[in-house]
Amino acid sequence: MARPDDQRDVVARIGQAKALLAVDPRRAAALARTLPPTLEVRFLLGAALRRSGDAAAALEVLTPLAVARPGAWGPHYEQGMALAMLGRGTEAIAALERATAAEPRAALAWHALGDLYGMTDPARALEAQARLLPGSIGDAAFVQAVLAWIDTPGSATAEALRARFGVDFNDPAALRLLADVAVRERRDAAAKDLLTRAVAAAPRYAPARFHRAVLLFRLERFVEASAVLEPLLTAYVVAPPVRALHASALMSLGREPAAVEEFAAALAITPADARLWHAYGHALRSVGRQGDAVAAYRHAIAIEPQFGEAYWSLANLKTWRFAAEDVAAIRGLLGANTLGPDDRAHLHFALGKALEDAADYEPAFQEYQAGNAARRAATPYDAAAHSAFVQRSIATYSPAFFAERAAVGCAARDPIFVLGMPRSGSTLLEQILASHSQVEGLSELPDITALAAQVRGQGGDTYPQSLADLPPAAFAELANAYLERTRPRRQTDAPHFVDKFPGNFLHIGLIHLILPNARIIDVRRHPLACCVSLFKQGFAAGQGYSYDLADLGRYYADYVALMAHVDVVLPGRVHRVSYEALVDAPERELRALLEHVGLAFEPGCLAFFENERAVRTPSSEQVRQPIYRDGLDQWRHFEPWLEPLKAALGTLANSLAIRQ
Repeated sequence: MARPDDQRDVVARIGQAKALLAVDPRRAAALARTLPPTLEVRFLLGAALRRSGDAAAALEVLTPLAVARPGAWGPHYEQGMALAMLGRGTEAIAALERATAAEPRAALAWHALGDLYGMTDPARALEAQARLLPGSIGDAAFVQAVLAWIDTPGSATAEALRARFGVDFNDPAALRLLADVAVRERRDAAAKDLLTRAVAAAPRYAPARFHRAVLLFRLERFVEASAVLEPLLTAYVVAPPVRALHASALMSLGREPAAVEEFAAALAITPADARLWHAYGHALRSVGRQGDAVAAYRHAIAIEPQFGEAYWSLANLKTWRFAAEDVAAIRGLLGANTLGPDDRAHLHFALGKALEDAADYEPAFQEYQAGNAARRAATPYDAAAHSAFVQRSIATYSPAFFAERAAVGCAARDPIFVLGMPRSGSTLLEQILASHSQVEGLSELPDITALAAQVRGQGGDTYPQSLADLPPAAFAELANAYLERTRPRRQTDAPHFVDKFPGNFLHIGLIHLILPNARIIDVRRHPLACCVSLFKQGFAAGQGYSYDLADLGRYYADYVALMAHVDVVLPGRVHRVSYEALVDAPERELRALLEHVGLAFEPGCLAFFENERAVRTPSSEQVRQPIYRDGLDQWRHFEPWLEPLKAALGTLANSLAIRQ
């Protein structure tokens, strides 16, 4: 029989091991090995080994312990996490189900179980993680404690999380839970750090890797997202969310044919996923397989009859028309009270397009108004704030401002920026340029916007004035960052590439400073034609100004004012192309454009519609046809209802901006 002093010593050392578990699991494991192998000590050893990253050794200890203690949730949780860290997802789910059955209030076990369900069954994942338990993402006190730690990282706030909620920063499942809170509270930097730590601690723990890729994708870091997913693509062959995210990353990197294959692989596993069929339709459309895209969108609707966005995607095939039964189905859905606001908005736009195609213009316009009203209610837009930004830009961009920075930036000539208003012909112009042997089209890139956000983050709300505070070397660094970010999207050895994100006009000063030799093309379309096309487009996000005719007119006027100012302070820097002039005299406009870019004329540019490159914008079908005049005056069908737009445009309403 052990002496009392010996027993007290063992108890003390067990307490020491428990205390070390959260701060130094390796030492905790070493200490546990010196103790008598009771059930408690074996549990401590297994938990310490798992938190040290040795999941295989932990599993050897924990598996018999879970059998010996079927009613205790801890051994089953630790066993489940060890299995998950080894990539054995199905077995891990079974163990975590035993853990939550043994202790239904174990928030961390429920969250980890939901994470694993998320690989194969998103509905069950949501059910598992939506439980309102202490220490869960639905616990306001827990969320506040996590935010306090994020805002003031350190031993005090970390200890508060440990003491009150049992958070162990060595446990990848706990790091995932904290990252979930950070993501929901829009603390992206903290979420990225937590997920990076979780992946480093357990490289085969699929949920941490998957959610890190999700965050990177949302931050438009597509190369990194794809790289993070790579190990899961073979280990989790039955994980459609992984394949779907990988396909989306491939789309964003301009690898559309590969994305089509990846979406198809995901659908082979989960053929009843309407959202996946819809994404597959977009991929098919981008590579010119319109018939297959239509079939995919219709498949999505068959699975989810109220899927408004799928109807809008059909309508958004500009060369496609709804049948009478489609219109009846849309009317029936709009007449019901079962639609969510997003589906309802999409269906209004789809019905508007169907009625416009039938030359029933007044009710068509009413549907477009209804769709935009729904969008505006959900996404308020501050026109005054935007105008103030444009005025700050005009005030900042003086001749002296640019003269003082004449020697900054990078000398690279690779980029050709095609910018302006959306729906002005930028896709057509990119298709023409990309048909030249020396040019590759990369579509709409987010990278200038991301770099502007980086500068804005350094200067608060003073951008673009904050450009004046950057040291001279920073402009070349930003240019190199842009070229580095865009390099993975380039698939040919063409010396030039087109970045046709229209909103880059808002950062034209930044573009000029970082890449003074890059070419800038401003595509200009008749103000009423452009604005009406925008009003009909049904943008889901990013174009809040397009939901109201007066906001649209003001935004267009701000755009013209900014570009006119640039013409004065940087004469000749921007080459302007009139969409109408391009339609009327394509060869003349093309020759002038190529001369500005510094390229020789190639007849193939006039046969742009034969170019089989992937196109992801709403004009993807139109640019696969020869130039036609039919769309130039479509806006006139809606002229009786455009007074708010005309009033906001003022004298611009009847102007037709031509090339300088």
